[in-house]
Order: sequence, then structure tokens, then C-alpha cells
Amino acid sequence: MTATDARTLPIGSAFDRMPFTRRHVLIALALFIAFVIESWEQLALIYVSGDLGESFGIDEAGIGIVLSAVAFGMIPGALIWGPVSDRIGRRPAAFWSLLAYGAIAFASAFAPNMATLVTLRVASGLALAGVYTITFPYFLELLPTRSRGRAAVYLSIGWPIGMLAAIGASVALGDLGWHVVVIASAAAGLWAFAIRAWVPESPYWLAARGRQEEARQVLRELGSPDHDATFTVATERVGRPLDLLRGRLTKITVAMLLLNFAFNWGYWGLQTWLPTLLQDKGLTFDASLGFAALSALMMIPGYVSASLLTGRFGRKKVFLVYVVAAALGGLWFALADSPFELYAGNFVLSFFSLGAWGVWNTWNGEFYPTALRGTGYSWATASQLVATTVAPSAVGALLAGATGFTATMLVINAFMVVTALLAVPLPETEGRGLE
Repeated sequence: MTATDARTLPIGSAFDRMPFTRRHVLIALALFIAFVIESWEQLALIYVSGDLGESFGIDEAGIGIVLSAVAFGMIPGALIWGPVSDRIGRRPAAFWSLLAYGAIAFASAFAPNMATLVTLRVASGLALAGVYTITFPYFLELLPTRSRGRAAVYLSIGWPIGMLAAIGASVALGDLGWHVVVIASAAAGLWAFAIRAWVPESPYWLAARGRQEEARQVLRELGSPDHDATFTVATERVGRPLDLLRGRLTKITVAMLLLNFAFNWGYWGLQTWLPTLLQDKGLTFDASLGFAALSALMMIPGYVSASLLTGRFGRKKVFLVYVVAAALGGLWFALADSPFELYAGNFVLSFFSLGAWGVWNTWNGEFYPTALRGTGYSWATASQLVATTVAPSAVGALLAGATGFTATMLVINAFMVVTALLAVPLPETEGRGLE
């Protein structure tokens, strides 16, 4: 490429020769902690649900409503925040979302009754949906092309870390009551200021808005040797949600939405009721918490292995192999008739399902051009959250109907098989620049 040719580049080309720098490490840390907070919020009350039920005098059905309230609020929140981030930018969307979540979560700790608590948790979900929706596409738009898959999978490790933090909080703070756990969650909203200080606006978004000098400045900070070019984008028009269902994007969008629902149903249906399912198999409550913690630890090498493989074999092959392996682990777990098989089956399930999630979080953010990336990811998130909302009640109904451990696990596992089938028609994106 000559010097003259280099003066005008597609924005994605500015990331092809970019090194992975200390600035990227700081960005990764800021967004990693944000993902830990997102995981913490969705899981923390699960492990203190007994105290919650006693405080308000509610049964398992009432507890299920409280646990699902955040996810319920996040569904419309995701559909709102995705297009908002495409219009006002990734950085302000992440900042205001996380800050608003912290304020509302703090208020929910002092809810006088169940109705108020549910209302405030729905509102906190509405706020949290912004940073939850934008974390991965935002990170992808700041990474060198060759590091994008590996680094984004490592970001996913924030989920089991948040899960371990939620379990740790239930042990350390549980005796003080569910209120204290919620206040700790609210304090995490202050991390919004770290995001504003450490994470720059997306150069893709800046170039798409015609803010060339600001895009160059960010690329200069990120170490791009092509930071002085004039950057072109696929389209400067802000995407509209219905654009996801036009032309070549139609098949991708339909498969993506169904896959997000099936994959999250399979995962969330198990995680929400894992302590109960384990107690049905004879474990004590404390033993079931230890089991969940060990499962979370097994997720971490699953992510690491997936990050090492995705750059070599591509998103699609690694995802399909890991989902199929997770389904086999789930089958082993479902049919376990000894403690060893129970642990081994669940560890295989945890290792491969979360490794697959790490790949999916990256792959899912690469299907759409910049003008639609936030909106597309918001639809994906909304589909996941519908499953997150429905799965606890559906699995609870199965358990209430005396379906039993094995049958319930086989139903959950079937969604993993559907996930693999839905991934087959999706395009490979490994090594391709973002539009």
C-alpha cells in the first residue's frame, strides 16, 4: 500500500496493524469489572433467597418472581439502550446505565414490601441493560483485529468471577440479611466512573458520525500506525431496528435470536435451580454452594481453552464442538447415579458451555456493521433475557410437578442440542475486520 493510498482507509483497516498495548489492558480491566458486576447482580440474590423469602413471607413462586424481576426489566432496557448507544455513543451509554443501576439498586435494599422490591428490581434491570448490552460490542470496537477473538473471550471470564463473588457474598454477608448483599451490589455502580476515565469512545462510532479528528485521536492512543488516515465506514446513517430484518441480514438475525434464546434457556434454567436440584440429589445447602463454586472455577479453563482455539480454528468450529461437548456433559450429569458422576458431568458441562459462551459473546457482536452493531446486540440480549425470565419459572414448574432431577435435566439439555443446530448456518467471522 502506498502512502497516498493509506490516506483513506476503511475504519476496520486501522485495527489490522494495531498492537495490543497497555491501554488495551486498562480498557479490558474496566469492562471486565463491568461484566463481573452484571453477573453478580443476576446471581447474588439466588444464594440468599431463603432469607429473602422469610423477610417477606413468600414461597418459592414469590421468590422466583423477585429473582426474575431484573431480567424482566432488562428486556425492554436492552431494546432501548442498544439503539441509544448507536445514537449517542458507547461510552455515555455505558456510564449512565451503570450509574443509574447503582442508584436504583440502593433504593431497592430498603423496599418495605414485595411489590416495591419487584418494581425497583425491574427498574434496576432497565438501567443495567445498557452496560450489559454494550460491554462486548464496545470492547470489540477497541481491539486489534488479530486479538479480538482471544481478548473478548477472556472478558467473558468476568461471568464466573461474578458468580464466585455472589457465592462469597452469600457466605460472608448472608447472615446480615439480603439487604446487605443488595447494598454491596449498588456500590458497584460507582464503577461507572472508572469506565468513563479509562475507556475511550469507539473509533468506529466516531468515524460513522463524521468525527474524524476524534477517531484519529483515539486510534493514536490505541497505538494504530494508521491513525492519521481519513476513515470510511459502511454507512453513516444510524441503523434502524428493522434494518436487521432486511436483505442478507434477515437469516442471520432470525438464527441469532433463536440461538440466544435456546442457549440462555439451557444455561439459566440450570443455574437458577442448581442448589435445589443438588439438594434433591442429597447434597446439603452448604455442599450445593460448594458445588456451584467448583462449577464456576471449571468455567475459567473452559474460557481460556476456547480463547486459544478460536484464533486457530475459527469461531464457528470451536463453538459447535464446545456446545456438543457441553450437551454430552449435561447428559452425564442428568443420568448420574453417584457423587463422582454428578461432579464430573457438571464439570464437563460447565467447562464446555461457558467456553462456548465466551466464543458466542465475541461471534455474536461481529455479524453487523457499526451502524447496527449496538442495535443487533440489543436484540440478542433481549432474546437471552426472555429466556432468563422464562426459564426459572418453567424449571420451577417442572420441579413442582414432581418431574424429578433426571427428566428436568434432560429438558434443559435439549436446549443445548437446539443451540448447536441453530449455529450451523451462521457465517464465520474470525480474522475479518468489523464494518
